[in-house]
Amino acid sequence: MSAMTDTNMIERRSLHLELVERIRPLIVERHLEPGDKVPEKSLCERFGVSRTPMREALKVLAAEGLVRLEPNRGAWVTVVTVEEVEEVFPILGVLEALSGELACANITDAEISHIRQLHDGMMESYRKRKLADYFKTNQEIHRAILLAAKNPSLTNACQALSARMQRARYAANLSEERWAAAVNEHEQIIQSLEARDGKKLSQVLVRHMQNKQDSVLKWLRKANANIPGEGDAG
Repeated sequence: MSAMTDTNMIERRSLHLELVERIRPLIVERHLEPGDKVPEKSLCERFGVSRTPMREALKVLAAEGLVRLEPNRGAWVTVVTVEEVEEVFPILGVLEALSGELACANITDAEISHIRQLHDGMMESYRKRKLADYFKTNQEIHRAILLAAKNPSLTNACQALSARMQRARYAANLSEERWAAAVNEHEQIIQSLEARDGKKLSQVLVRHMQNKQDSVLKWLRKANANIPGEGDAG
């Protein structure tokens, strides 16, 4: 009886985490806009689930900073602010720089080969202007470098902050100029990684995050001013 109960608990946990993976892209890719109320009922119908796992999923997304929960009012998609970007991006830059140095010291040939394959696939998405595919692979590359650093504490810290900025990073790539610059930076990232040049990779990653921050801030100052109920973001 106890074993059956444990199995059921794992299934419920898996369901709400699967919902997190389904709903997060809707927010990141702005199918659910900043300031929107999360349509819990329609999402439950869409994914064929009850309100219980949906609400558990929304708690996870709230912890990631993607939604805010209001008692008796439901969940609302949060707005990324200028202040949050200016606080988080410099920390992300430092963490990613450290991950680059450690990765170059600890990465295996197989891991480099895998990241090269991801990079080539991302470049193909860029040539075909498939932004969603590009962004997904981009995130896989950054995660693969983190994992290659062989430092779980660093990985957890970096991923927690990165989740808060995913929407802004995605939107910033909508600029053709910034997208082209990001692609060039990723060429430098893969070259430094293949050369196992930790110092250079660290510098490229810091510059990559700084340029991304600048692009995001430009986007925010235009976007947040038009979001009802939020006012000027800074």
